[in-house]
Amino acid sequence: MAETHVLFVEDDDVIREATTLALERDGFVVTAMPDGLSGLESFRADRPDIALLDVMVPGMDGVSLCRRIRDESTVPVIMLSARADSIDVVLGLEAGADDYVTKPFDGSVLVARIRAVLRRFGHAGGPQGGGSEEDASGERGVLAFGDLEVDTEGMEVRKAGTSVALTPTEMRLLLEFSTSPGTVLSRDRLLERVWDYDWGGDTRVVDVHVQRLRTKIGQDRIETVRGFGYKLKA
Repeated sequence: MAETHVLFVEDDDVIREATTLALERDGFVVTAMPDGLSGLESFRADRPDIALLDVMVPGMDGVSLCRRIRDESTVPVIMLSARADSIDVVLGLEAGADDYVTKPFDGSVLVARIRAVLRRFGHAGGPQGGGSEEDASGERGVLAFGDLEVDTEGMEVRKAGTSVALTPTEMRLLLEFSTSPGTVLSRDRLLERVWDYDWGGDTRVVDVHVQRLRTKIGQDRIETVRGFGYKLKA
């Protein structure tokens, strides 16, 4: 099995070195950079499997770096933030990050979150356990909701016939909705099914990803059910 290459951007020398050693002990190959500009250069040169970005780094902050990476790639991104209640968390998620971890963090927790992200990216496709679906036109594997089509086998989404580019996390979120149209899905269920959390997580991750998905497939396609969660309009 090929080794997983992690791009780690962190300006604190002690945290950068300690975290790099911890990740390497768990079998990851790590390229560690002290600032956003060198991080972007490394990303373009090495094409890592996952990017781990501190929010507050010099040259180009982590949020801006995440946005630049997302413009070029759907590679998974985890943000590191020193303040769980900071606007930095939301800004990072809005920029295209898939998850975040609050500093200071335990090395085992960070590894678990990295592996959780990689697992869902490794099998971003298909709802669990079923055979092919058919829409009203008889096309196998395609679910249709008005002008929105979700190809669950080809992992493609079209709106009014035009292809919609989704990140793997956004695709998994849409698959969860589209295989249960009209059903209210709680934030906790979405954290478990999409983010692979078997422990409590921050529901802001869900809320921001739902909003990102709405901007791509239509603001009125996913309905908020206050106090319960979200549902896809059938």
